[in-house]
Amino acid sequence: QVQLVESGGGLVQPGGSLRLSCAASGMMVSSYVMKWYRQTPGKQREWVAHIGTTGYPNYADSAKGRFTMSRDNAKNTVYLQMNSLKREDTAVYYCAAIRGSAAYWGQGTQVTVSS
Repeated sequence: QVQLVESGGGLVQPGGSLRLSCAASGMMVSSYVMKWYRQTPGKQREWVAHIGTTGYPNYADSAKGRFTMSRDNAKNTVYLQMNSLKREDTAVYYCAAIRGSAAYWGQGTQVTVSS
């Protein structure tokens, strides 16, 4: 049974940093395209970043230069380091694992950027 568990969200001031984690079980993160999405109420889920089986990350324009996605195969976990956070980064962040027609999602973790 595949399970993705996000953690690391919380309340942070503008300009601050958070590191999100997505711990996987029942599958290997190195064998899937691992993605981070975010969603705010009333809006569609927005892709933030992904890291493929090659290990090279790609980012949405909104994340470039501020967010860094990484993967730890030994811990079977992916991370999203978020720096220089802005109020508009406030959202529920979701981790997803994609391979072919298979897609697994975590439950999400809330990130709130506010002073």
